[in-house]
Amino acid sequence: MDVLIALGAFALTTLPVLAGLVDGHGPLGVIAALGLLTAAPLAFRRRWPRAVTLVVVLALVIGALAEIRFTAWVSNAGPALGVAVFTLAERYPRRASAWMAAAAIGAVTTSEIVGYVVHPGTDQNAVHLLIGPAGWLLGRALRTRREVEAQLRAERARREAEAERRIRVEERLRVSADVHDIVSHALALIAVRAGVARMVLQQRPGEARSALSAIEGASRTALDELRAVLRDESLGGAGPSRPSLADVRPLVESTRRDGLPVDLVFPDDLGASPLVEESAYRITQEALTNVVRHAGAVATRVELSGDGRILVIDVLNGRGLPGDGSPGSGLGLAGMRRRVELHGGSLETGATHDGGFRVKATLPASGTAEEGVRTARERERTAGQPTGTTDERETTAGGRERTTGQPTGTTDERETTARERERTTGAGQGTAGERDVTTDERAGSAQ
Repeated sequence: MDVLIALGAFALTTLPVLAGLVDGHGPLGVIAALGLLTAAPLAFRRRWPRAVTLVVVLALVIGALAEIRFTAWVSNAGPALGVAVFTLAERYPRRASAWMAAAAIGAVTTSEIVGYVVHPGTDQNAVHLLIGPAGWLLGRALRTRREVEAQLRAERARREAEAERRIRVEERLRVSADVHDIVSHALALIAVRAGVARMVLQQRPGEARSALSAIEGASRTALDELRAVLRDESLGGAGPSRPSLADVRPLVESTRRDGLPVDLVFPDDLGASPLVEESAYRITQEALTNVVRHAGAVATRVELSGDGRILVIDVLNGRGLPGDGSPGSGLGLAGMRRRVELHGGSLETGATHDGGFRVKATLPASGTAEEGVRTARERERTAGQPTGTTDERETTAGGRERTTGQPTGTTDERETTARERERTTGAGQGTAGERDVTTDERAGSAQ
């Protein structure tokens, strides 16, 4: 390309003079030499831009001072100086290229003015004072465009790397949440059935055998689900199908068989995207697990509803039975909240006026996890809340589960109310102090 530029410059400026098409001034050999000195170096402009500019400037200065006209235009006008200065602007930073271009343009313009004074009979003007700056501006514009494009590519690569890292982190969190939900649900049911088997082993051995069979079934089911989750992770999502709303009915039936009276309200035409359905199933599973662990065999109502735009999961249990329940780790509510935030939904948890506990999750019926992440982060920024780490969110959620199940941001006033309710009410799912007292009483009774 640069060779073509050099040939074009020579053919446009000096060749017409050598061919006699236009009049030149000076010996023919000198005209040819100066024409070559201004055009030929352009073939190496990218490799040695400063040297090429110097040679072009020397040729133009010699022509102006020696009264040699080797181009078809006044003051030996042509593209040579413009191309040379253009290359300087394209190759060097703005300040350095501006100084070099100013020196080159100044030298040529000064020689033209001197030539005009020394040789008044020869047509001379400061035409290169227009050609040079135009070339520098074009070169600078091209360099700026390339810098912007490079910055955009780097930013795009950074965003892609960040998105890939975030996807990996969120996938690990999803797997850990699935493992927690599966294991905690199975262990809660196993603990209930094992307690039943221990109490009726001597008097009703048939019922004890039934409880042990339920323990075996729960263990096998948990192992199968764990294998499915881990196999799905190792295959990058190409493993077995994941839970959906269709699996909620079997989940409730299994919980009923394990001694928890559960009422289910579930419209037949209810549906959502696969990711949302999986999260809805896991939230329902974790909510039922919390009922078994923290409140015991109390009446529970599970209601799923929606209008095509949103999906609502509402799990409400009655007041916990004295002597039942155990302290919570805080991971259950944190996991549910993380699942809801993944889709940009909302989660409400807390004690009811009659001493029960409610978990209500609202999810968009459609949408992707990426959209959910952006929605959740935008909501956090709008509310003036920092985008906390996972550990911070788990700590906050754990604090809610260990106290009264109050929403994020519990104040001193709500803590005082919780302590008063702890002294006046029986054991409930959401109060850690009540569960601790109940656990101590049960241990004393067993002794």
